[in-house]
Amino acid sequence: MNSVKREKDLTWEPHPFLPIQIKLLVTRKLDQADVTCFLVKMPVGKEIPEHTHEIQEDIIFLLSGKGKMWIDGIGDFDIEKGTFVRVPKNTRHRIYDVTEEILNYDVFAPPLF
Repeated sequence: MNSVKREKDLTWEPHPFLPIQIKLLVTRKLDQADVTCFLVKMPVGKEIPEHTHEIQEDIIFLLSGKGKMWIDGIGDFDIEKGTFVRVPKNTRHRIYDVTEEILNYDVFAPPLF
């Protein structure tokens, strides 16, 4: 269990929605943590289709890039560097229309994996 990690030392891994990639920062499996934290890299023109997380809150902070997001009950809105989004558990959402490669910090509580 390593409490200090450097992003440069971590490798990009496939996200369930390819060709999107993730770098695992903190997980229940690797770190015995009560949250999952990772970086997400999403290329221009790609999307994360509509989905839900039944028991997890999804906290997203955009480090760079531009696109659009939709959350059930809120609607469509632009996302860009500095945008903070909280998606409540069991809420449909998606990211789409990526016009600049997105890099975001993503936190799930309770842990996703």
